[in-house]
Amino acid sequence: MAGAILLCLATCPDAACAERIATALVEERLAACVNIVPGLHSVYRWQGAVEHAGEVLLLIKTTRARYPALQARLPQLHPHELPELVAVESNDGLPAYLRWVADMTRPVE
Repeated sequence: MAGAILLCLATCPDAACAERIATALVEERLAACVNIVPGLHSVYRWQGAVEHAGEVLLLIKTTRARYPALQARLPQLHPHELPELVAVESNDGLPAYLRWVADMTRPVE
């Protein structure tokens, strides 16, 4: 599919951070939609220790074309030294929804 749609996963330390980042990404047209999923519990290794943390998951819908700008912007908005950002390309979806994602992330001229 030309103009592939990406589902990007990112985590935030709390709901306020998640809301702030989600709003900025949509306002800046780097994402068409961001779902905020509270109640995540993460276990990960960081600086030699196993950590446990409550987090909030962001499900960010964007396009392959807008991903480089999203990848550059997220660290500017995020409080962590190394924010999580993983992108998964969509193989299929409702065509009208995929067009909407592309339209909502197209930069305004």
